[in-house]
Amino acid sequence: MGALDAVAGRVAGGATVAFRPSGSSMVPLIRSRQQVVVAPVDASKVEVGDIVLARVAGTVYLHLVSSVDPARKRVQISNNRGRVNGWTSHERVFGICVAVDGVTRSGALGKTTAADKTTAADKTTEPDKTTAADSHGSS
Repeated sequence: MGALDAVAGRVAGGATVAFRPSGSSMVPLIRSRQQVVVAPVDASKVEVGDIVLARVAGTVYLHLVSSVDPARKRVQISNNRGRVNGWTSHERVFGICVAVDGVTRSGALGKTTAADKTTAADKTTEPDKTTAADSHGSS
């Protein structure tokens, strides 16, 4: 079980999680050890360019949506260096990156699940904090 598997489990359970992934596959969008906040997502709302937490072929990645296929309810996941990880179903897209180093990602909050929007808008609870090593996935 990789570092992102535990984060994916928490996000799939409805938690908004802050953690510091390591790796260079998402530079310059996310640099190694920058704090990211990932919230549960309505996968039907994700678009090309969103950064999502998703399982592809058994590995969990915090990578970009590079293509969407609404008819088949799936998305293609890639890193920021041109490597395509593969297609995955909406059920395997657990969360969306809503902030990097305290800077909100444009449009991301509108794609979080309804239950999570209350927490994000309310700001009365701080996201769970986790440290994840090599958590961009294996490339």
